[in-house]
Amino acid sequence: MSGRSILFICIIILTAGVMAFLLLSPVGAQPLLQQPTKLPTLATVTGTPSGVVLTVGSGQDQINVRSGPGVFYPKVGVLLAGQNVVAKGRSPGGDWILIDYPGVAGGTAWVYSYLMVVPQNGFIPVVELPPTPTPAFTITIDPTLASQFIVTTAPTRLPTFTPPPPLQIPTLPPEQGSTPISEGIPMGMVIIGLGSLGIFLGLVSLLRGR
Repeated sequence: MSGRSILFICIIILTAGVMAFLLLSPVGAQPLLQQPTKLPTLATVTGTPSGVVLTVGSGQDQINVRSGPGVFYPKVGVLLAGQNVVAKGRSPGGDWILIDYPGVAGGTAWVYSYLMVVPQNGFIPVVELPPTPTPAFTITIDPTLASQFIVTTAPTRLPTFTPPPPLQIPTLPPEQGSTPISEGIPMGMVIIGLGSLGIFLGLVSLLRGR
């Protein structure tokens, strides 16, 4: 058998296989079950939030949201200026307001009321406050460090009197040629005696001249 005959037979077999595949293929067959042409429209449930709607004041870029009514409670998030939230309750003094805050435990958190715009006709009930948080650590004072700041005041000593040394009066030695005067005779008596002697001698001279 020549090569041309073999090639011709292969072409015939290939053509027959392609035609058989096209005839037996399920393309164009109709499905047994009828499919719906249009899906039913699901009902949408809409509603308004229950509670008083608050707005963050415009004077703040953002405010802190805390887990309790006080600055000592941990911060759980923030609210931006102009954001609306729903109030669920308030503290007894009205300083803090409980709001809906999804994403935290219980779905509620607290904000400072003076940073919010509260409607005048809105009623916000008083709710029970959460327990006070336990501090994460206890402050201890190092006694060595504290001792450096303790100032001990020395007692004030009373002034003491110290007597002065005895006064020493210098004595001058007598001049040469001068007659020392007896310390036992007062100078006044010597003057009076010399005056009396002069008067007596004057009287004697006067009597002799007569």
